[in-house]
Amino acid sequence: MRVFAHRGYSGKYPENTMLAFREAEKAGTDGIELDVQLTKDGQIVIIHDETLDRTTTGTGWVKDHTLKELKALDASVIKGGTCPPERIPTLEEYCDWVKGTKLITNIELKTSIICYPEIEEKTAEMVRAFGLEDRVIFSSFNHLSALRMKELLPQCPVGALVENNDLQFAGYYCHKYGFDFYHPDCHLLTKANVDNCKEYSIGINTWTVNDLGMFETMVEWGVEGVIGNFPGVPKAWLKAQG
Repeated sequence: MRVFAHRGYSGKYPENTMLAFREAEKAGTDGIELDVQLTKDGQIVIIHDETLDRTTTGTGWVKDHTLKELKALDASVIKGGTCPPERIPTLEEYCDWVKGTKLITNIELKTSIICYPEIEEKTAEMVRAFGLEDRVIFSSFNHLSALRMKELLPQCPVGALVENNDLQFAGYYCHKYGFDFYHPDCHLLTKANVDNCKEYSIGINTWTVNDLGMFETMVEWGVEGVIGNFPGVPKAWLKAQG
């Protein structure tokens, strides 16, 4: 089973920052899950919320700020002053770093609320520029956006993100529309849908697995990957199992 660090090692460090990504690698995680959006001047930045208020010293929409303006913000405040200042990273900065590791990256395109013109094309271009095609998974709650990535980079797997309810007959759905993975909320995932995915050879990466009991259930069900805020814990558990 693969363990992905949710927005980096976000349980201990400021989410979606280079610090969280570096610490996730140190913890032995197999991959990193992160979120991308576009700035006012069309640059790809890594941040989860469409607004700045929760995770930074800024306010307002990400889309309404230039990269220079966003770089002036502190993205560590979410941890209440327990970490040194961190900046909102660009996808380019991340790719430049991750190319020197063995990590897999799950890039989530935040396109279900804001329409970011050509974010798919720009993201594909960035991945291609750093030669990361064999180490990237794309996902989105906007399934058309995820499938667009499949058109642009056919060699990269894509995952169908779902929330609020577990997608019935998930394996059939993903197979029919060209998804390689199913990405559900772990609390809503059912054994029946795990079996349906296996029937159609669809992998599952489920989120957000922060409870060891839940993790053990995912192992028992044969889920391919989990995405969690404390990646060091499941990695230690797997190591202890031999």
